[in-house]
Amino acid sequence: MIVAHPDQRPPGITVIQVGDDPASTTYVGGKQKAAEEVGFKSAVEHLHDITQQQLHDCINALARDDSIDGILVQIPLPEGLNPDQALEQIPPHKDVDGLHPYNAGRLAQGNPTFIPATPLGVLELLRREHIDVTGKRAVIVGRSRLVGRPLALLLIQNHATVTIAHSQTSDLPSVTQQADILIAATGKPRLITGDHVKPGAVVIDVGISRDPQTAKLVGDVDRASVEPIASALTPVPGGVGPMTIAMLLVNTYRAHRQHLRQA
Repeated sequence: MIVAHPDQRPPGITVIQVGDDPASTTYVGGKQKAAEEVGFKSAVEHLHDITQQQLHDCINALARDDSIDGILVQIPLPEGLNPDQALEQIPPHKDVDGLHPYNAGRLAQGNPTFIPATPLGVLELLRREHIDVTGKRAVIVGRSRLVGRPLALLLIQNHATVTIAHSQTSDLPSVTQQADILIAATGKPRLITGDHVKPGAVVIDVGISRDPQTAKLVGDVDRASVEPIASALTPVPGGVGPMTIAMLLVNTYRAHRQHLRQA
């Protein structure tokens, strides 16, 4: 637990959730619980039936609150709300999700301020498992701004050779079979099978969704066919998810320290 100096407030983070998407509710609850466990001040602004301007007004109010170091807008937003416009309302120094154009641009230039938590978590997992990406061929399946694109930049900056595959990629197995490190981040259950994996590859399963038949949480990787082939495979749940939350807290703590230095 983080113990603040008596004259200092604890780090503060607020998550804005619009609507009642079940997956979002699960993610938000996990983030709030983790933040409180380490001594952060954590809150959720749960909104319903709002306009784009009302969403912006909420973000701007939090931006003016000096007790809040990090603001996170839970994506996806309901139909009719523009996530790009909403994310641009978050001040870059409170954008602990790393999605503001300023922070995304800093990452692209190799001078990151806040890095999206999931890519940062994937890199930390590799580091802690002593898997050096230098000179390795990495293939990322998925090109989202939350995972695929920022993770590609991070891997390039750590000297990997990176390919991004996606829904329009022809003959996906022929691409993924080249990977020393294969990262699946599509949200499509069990998309990656043993036929996609080079023997001995490290496989990182970022996806998480609920199996419609069993109601169990599953990843993008078909574990039964991939596990005998891969040298390492992250579990779902319990793999990248907890690391994402941990890195979000790291970003919030960094924002808090910057805020105190500037106060």
